[in-house]
Amino acid sequence: MSENLLEVQGLKKWFPVESGFVENLLTREKSHVRAVDGVDFIIRRGEVLGLVGESGSGKTTTGRLILRLIEPTAGRVDFDGIDVLSLSGGQMRKLRQRMQIIFQDPFASLNPRMKAGDAIGHGLVIHNIAKGQQKRERVCEIMEQVGLKPASVLYEKFPHQLSGGQRQRVVVARALATLPDLVVADEPIAMADVSVRAMLLELMLELKEKLELTYLFITHDLATAKYICNRIAIMYLGRIVEIGPLWDVYNNPRHPYTEALLAAVPVPDPRSRRTHPMPKGEIPNPINPPSGCRFHPRCPLAQEGCAEAEPELVEVSPGHMVACHRW
Repeated sequence: MSENLLEVQGLKKWFPVESGFVENLLTREKSHVRAVDGVDFIIRRGEVLGLVGESGSGKTTTGRLILRLIEPTAGRVDFDGIDVLSLSGGQMRKLRQRMQIIFQDPFASLNPRMKAGDAIGHGLVIHNIAKGQQKRERVCEIMEQVGLKPASVLYEKFPHQLSGGQRQRVVVARALATLPDLVVADEPIAMADVSVRAMLLELMLELKEKLELTYLFITHDLATAKYICNRIAIMYLGRIVEIGPLWDVYNNPRHPYTEALLAAVPVPDPRSRRTHPMPKGEIPNPINPPSGCRFHPRCPLAQEGCAEAEPELVEVSPGHMVACHRW
């Protein structure tokens, strides 16, 4: 059995830009949104890899590509030695029992006409794991594990009858119902109240140990990633610019973008002032990304050569890789 549960190589997703009839006649080359543009990483069994970056950097698209919720433009995804992108629809449907996702917005991802218990147990029915009374007993057991108590009462509730924290727990329980090996957690606490975020993170860590789970934890918040992740991958404009062990990335960031993200984390001290310069402007248009290093228009350390050649990921310390011309 390989140590790596998931291996991603050269993953790309370019979305075609819809244009008018006249524009199609005048332009031969079609424009694309380069949401994910050549991503490589591995996830070892039992670890939590954090995928961190600004909105629009391609984090969620990467997670959906791994599960083949959307089809990639190019690349390779190997899950436990299985070439995911070569599977047929039926084969992929069976494999999804071992690969699940926690969506960012629980209210949008739950069927408003389906009771909480039926939503959690839907995967058990699809994969012929349990039906009828057996399904209900298993769902109630999972609901108790994630803190949905009393399970017999909340089983019958519709999403609009639950609180935000309860809906988030329903989404977590639904993802864990089939006992998956890999869970893609897409901003799993972003829609929860601040008062329950720590509880949800503790719950995810507890279930990880209990059920031997592996997480791809997608977030824009480095402070949250620090709490749950073993390794961190920093993503910017469709590319990974830095990846390494959690404490190495936090204590010794090598990429200017990582340094900026860390400097933006609030400090619980009103007397402290931010001394690190924040990147100017906003994330560029992914339809026409900058040449060379994609961060160079906003980088305070940019030099003349940064706009010419795109840097490759190089290892600067054991397990710590960075894509920056300074290295």
